[in-house]
Amino acid sequence: KLCGYLNKLGIKGPIKTWKSRWFFYDENKCRLLYYRTAQDINPLGSIDLSSASFDCKMENGEGIFEIRTPSRAFTLKAISRQAMMYWLQQLQMRRWEFCNTQSRFPSNGILSCSFAFVSCFVFTFVDVVDNEDFLPLVKTPTEAVGLKAASLPAPQTSTALQNISLKHPWTEIQNTVYNICGSKQLWGSNGNVFSFDEFQEHPENVDEEQEAEGPGDFKEGTLEDGRMGPRLNWIRKARWMNSGFPGSEELSREKNSVDKVSVLQQQILTLTEEVKSQKELVKLLHKALEAAQQEKRVSSMYLTAAEDKDRLELVRHKVRQIADLTSRLEALEQEKKELEQILTLRDSHIQELKEHVQLLMEKNHAKQEVIMTLTEQMARELSDPLQEANTITVETLYKQQEEIEHLKDDIDAYKTQNQFLNSEIHQVTRLWTSVAENEKALLMKCACLQARNCQMESKYLTVLRKLQEAVPGLPNSHAELVKNLIQEALQWDVKEEAEEALSFELNTALCPSSEYDEYGFMTVPDYEIEDWKLLAKIQALEIKSNKLRSQEIVEKPLRDRWNSIGELNPSAELKSLIRSGIPVEHRQRVWKWMVSRHCSPVPGHYQQLLEQSRNTEHPAGRQIELDLPRTLTNNKHFSSPTSQLIPRLRRVLLAFSWHNPAIGYCQGLNRLAAVALLVLEDEESAFWCLVYIVENLMPADYYSDTLITSQVDQRVLKDFLSEKLPRLMAHFEQYRVDVSLITFNWFLVAFVDSLVSDILLRVWDAFLYEGTKVIFRYALAIFKYNEEEILRIHDSVEIYQYLRFFTRMITDGRKLMNIAFNDLNPFPMKLLRNRRSMHREELEAELCELEQIKAAYVKERAEQGP
Repeated sequence: KLCGYLNKLGIKGPIKTWKSRWFFYDENKCRLLYYRTAQDINPLGSIDLSSASFDCKMENGEGIFEIRTPSRAFTLKAISRQAMMYWLQQLQMRRWEFCNTQSRFPSNGILSCSFAFVSCFVFTFVDVVDNEDFLPLVKTPTEAVGLKAASLPAPQTSTALQNISLKHPWTEIQNTVYNICGSKQLWGSNGNVFSFDEFQEHPENVDEEQEAEGPGDFKEGTLEDGRMGPRLNWIRKARWMNSGFPGSEELSREKNSVDKVSVLQQQILTLTEEVKSQKELVKLLHKALEAAQQEKRVSSMYLTAAEDKDRLELVRHKVRQIADLTSRLEALEQEKKELEQILTLRDSHIQELKEHVQLLMEKNHAKQEVIMTLTEQMARELSDPLQEANTITVETLYKQQEEIEHLKDDIDAYKTQNQFLNSEIHQVTRLWTSVAENEKALLMKCACLQARNCQMESKYLTVLRKLQEAVPGLPNSHAELVKNLIQEALQWDVKEEAEEALSFELNTALCPSSEYDEYGFMTVPDYEIEDWKLLAKIQALEIKSNKLRSQEIVEKPLRDRWNSIGELNPSAELKSLIRSGIPVEHRQRVWKWMVSRHCSPVPGHYQQLLEQSRNTEHPAGRQIELDLPRTLTNNKHFSSPTSQLIPRLRRVLLAFSWHNPAIGYCQGLNRLAAVALLVLEDEESAFWCLVYIVENLMPADYYSDTLITSQVDQRVLKDFLSEKLPRLMAHFEQYRVDVSLITFNWFLVAFVDSLVSDILLRVWDAFLYEGTKVIFRYALAIFKYNEEEILRIHDSVEIYQYLRFFTRMITDGRKLMNIAFNDLNPFPMKLLRNRRSMHREELEAELCELEQIKAAYVKERAEQGP
């Protein structure tokens, strides 16, 4: 028990003096209760240590320290510096233990069952007394602290009035009455205020409990409130208090009981050791019995074997076991040798340390001899009467020595104070770290809860959609109810309802939610068809749930790896990082680097093209103006004719039409340039990015009038589909579905307006770095992602309707990336070139044959005449 007498400085009372108080630490509430004497039953007050800090200032005096709480500061004084340090260290440790037990993450049975993924955030707290302490532990001053100090008389003050608490007169009166009652009216009558009927009924039990518990345990039961406790506690306290006075009749009885207790404790220790040895013997016998039983089982199996072949197999099995045990024995012997070597190294290290200690002791001895020599020389000089005029007097020397000693004491006190404050700062830092980890765990749990909420809402919307589609013959009332539920779900704003409960910090740190993403794409596009609106809402919720779940596990490590990259250089690691997706804050820099590697911008060229487009109207200008309002209609930067990026996009397309007259302008270039503008932001950078895509990444004639290379790529894609996904391709052929009607636009604009923005930009990251083979890989991955859904459709019209929007329902970008680059067998760029060359020859031959048929037809019509 942490208890003892301390002097407390009265600050708010009328008499500001030191008052002796009995202090007792309450472990349950982390409070320091103080009484006027150790025999009082009601505390005068308490000090909350859970949020308190401790300090010892040397200038205040020896043994004085302070406890600062948020409400006030308490100044206390111990009888010595050792007692002061003991109190400070013990209070530190008790406060740390209490904070550890209180800061553990609360367990909830429902949440632990529903959200098992939060279990990885269990905190492990270290013990308070570890190797990180700045101060060695102070031995317990038994004469001033502990239960023995309670039996000693309270320290006397100069006057009795000084030690009386004027702030708590009623508590003083109660304690005085209790003490008088305990000492003089222990066996009072029933007419008294304090009746002891219960004690008279069970006197023997009370004595036994008093002997077992002692005065310290007794006091613990009466500290929770200031009211009178059970009568049995009063009897224990009265008898314990009376036993402290000399001349008591029970003094000898207590001594005898103490001797008996010590003898019993010794017997307990002896019996405990004997029980331990018996347990070890039982364990050895158990092991021997198990080995005998195993041998018996093997022998019985050997004897009961029907044939010699079975017995031979048993013998072989035992031989294999013997070989296995031999190998394990050799491994253990090798480990033993290694441990012996380590032990030898440690012995040599210990020997070196002993030699070093011996050298230090010799050095210290030599220094002491030098000091003694100098001291003797100084004494001789002072005793010489001839040099008395040239030296200071002995009295002055003694004063200086005393001052030096005082200064040394001051230095030691300041060192002690500094060490203690460092220890206090260290423990406060550990508390702060624990709170930060708790806060982080709460943030992650909130993110997981919100992800779960989004997932449940998407399932709810999916069920509503399936219900609406699967039951066409639903009664009108039921159909109207389903329709109303769908309307309410579409109009419900997730941000207002679900995220209102989360703090601003959580929204900004983990799950920022908005109507638009970082590049201005609508998170839930506003389609005119109600089914498409519902599908878009489901897809947005699934994407948000995936983002929240992968935030800490995938996204954060990926961002850390990107932050560690300085100068960009082509490498396998960079290729892997780009395939995983470039973070928003690094995408602009990496795209500019990828464009400049293969397409060196010419200074001033873009400005010349703009000047030319202003002076001369290009033939493709009218088509460009028609396509501008149809560019990225689900993006806020292009949704309106007055949007800021519309004029920039117009200038980029006109400049490219003058830069490459062979192509001029082709439908689809507007979307490529728009995506480049959203990421790069600068017009000239977007222009060179468009040039890089059209002239470097894509094959020649990809955007020509005939689009011959684009048609070739569709035939190559069908070849890859037959090889990689034969079941799906057979399904398409069975229902005469031509996938090129859907995929032609994928290749022409690199999936713009086909995939959601987050997945689209990841595809573009790899596309700009690796080339057109990325488009083939993602096209195959998209079909693989939805293969089972397509195979369940057995109507060509429904298949075409599903292929029109099924790419918008892909929500897991990580899964799609793994399918594209890992699950499907990769194909090199050389194979792609060979396939393109083969199909180009076939297509050119078909086109040549078609031209011949056209020429023959024209010639035949001319010969026939009108």
